[in-house]
Amino acid sequence: MGTAYAAVVLSGGAARRMGGVDKPARPIGGRPMLHRVLAAVADAAPRIVVGPAGPVPEGVRVTREDPPGGGPVAATAAGLALLDPTTTTVALLAADLPLLTPAAVAALLGALDGSTADGACYLDGDGRRQQLCGVWRIAALRAAVDRLAAERGGTVDGAPVRRLLAGMAVREVSWSGSGPPPWFDCDTDEDVRRAEEWTR
Repeated sequence: MGTAYAAVVLSGGAARRMGGVDKPARPIGGRPMLHRVLAAVADAAPRIVVGPAGPVPEGVRVTREDPPGGGPVAATAAGLALLDPTTTTVALLAADLPLLTPAAVAALLGALDGSTADGACYLDGDGRRQQLCGVWRIAALRAAVDRLAAERGGTVDGAPVRRLLAGMAVREVSWSGSGPPPWFDCDTDEDVRRAEEWTR
């Protein structure tokens, strides 16, 4: 039995580098990016998408951040608000991670399990934390949202993710599995082309 966890997938963002298209709906390997991410967390309960989503698989809940377009921290707060108090762990994921796999999520959960860390996320090849490809203890995330809101006059509208996660104890995970890096996100048309090649 693996770790019981929820998943919150952030599908907002303006996709400015793609001309403002509905980026999570862009297909990679014949499936929308958002659906590929949701498939990687098929064993999570609940699965929540925050932001514009279009049709989603059965059982997936959709909500919006307040205000709409308020950014990833506002979206995180909206997703956390729907979680049952008994759920202790959440995968917090961007919707543009088409190469994410169940094995990659399991590796993050394994890194967090049994540790005293607040979360675990992937490090990319340049040693940067891919903070929206991670798993987190919900109590720590909620406390961080509250702290950040207090610092910003009661709102997290427009706050950056790095401010939310500043000060958290994070286990950094390097991808050692076979296949493409699970944290690879698609910000440009060139990224989409690379992801397509990896999924062939």
